[in-house]
Amino acid sequence: MTQTKVYTALELAEVSRELEEQSPQDALRWAVDEFFPELTLACSFGGPSGMVLVDMISRIESRVEVFYLDTDFLFPETYATRDRVVERYGVQPVAYQSLLTPEEQARRHGDQLWLSNPDLCCQLRKVEPNRRALAGKRAWVSGLRRDQAASRRETPVVQWDAKFGLVKVNPLVRWTEGDIWAYIVKHDVPYNPLHDRSYPSLGCTYCTKAVQPGDDLRSGRWEGSDKVECGLHTPDGPVPLARGEEDTG
Repeated sequence: MTQTKVYTALELAEVSRELEEQSPQDALRWAVDEFFPELTLACSFGGPSGMVLVDMISRIESRVEVFYLDTDFLFPETYATRDRVVERYGVQPVAYQSLLTPEEQARRHGDQLWLSNPDLCCQLRKVEPNRRALAGKRAWVSGLRRDQAASRRETPVVQWDAKFGLVKVNPLVRWTEGDIWAYIVKHDVPYNPLHDRSYPSLGCTYCTKAVQPGDDLRSGRWEGSDKVECGLHTPDGPVPLARGEEDTG
């Protein structure tokens, strides 16, 4: 029986340095070689980076699980993009939803929680479901890029994700928005049609607006607040439980 390798933080940092000047595909191959089948890839179907990763992984190991967070507030175009991916690549993306329906959330926390407490809304509808998505995995792949936000400029290619307790692989960190779209055009990768309507970064319907030419790519997210991250990629405290004191693992 092959013993599962457990990486230290120093070992992951060394791997990240080795992959820094290599291609995203090299980082994905390393992740597949080291962690498959206990590897999963996050794709929101609302961002071009995730679409690129799905295309890349389909050429390397098509059996890698793809998951997404269905917040119950996604754009119709996002679901349609998911369906195009299913048709194009033959994958069956796994959806993870909040333990609270929108109606239950409104009863417990008030209407329009995304306005009164957007951090809690994201915790309930994205962060907690993400924890369940990663349960039992050894590594996950994200589409983080350094050019997306100031909070992401130091993102390594490979890191230990202390928040969720597994390895996190970010193959596209060095790529720019231009690199992403060049790949999409070259390989005819499906993408969310809202990108053609001034929505470069997509989240939930209530928290995403179109941006003006020249604005920051993520300026349409949580407009009118100082919130810049949903909480999936920030090293904050434990995820609050969604039902009483039930531990969802």
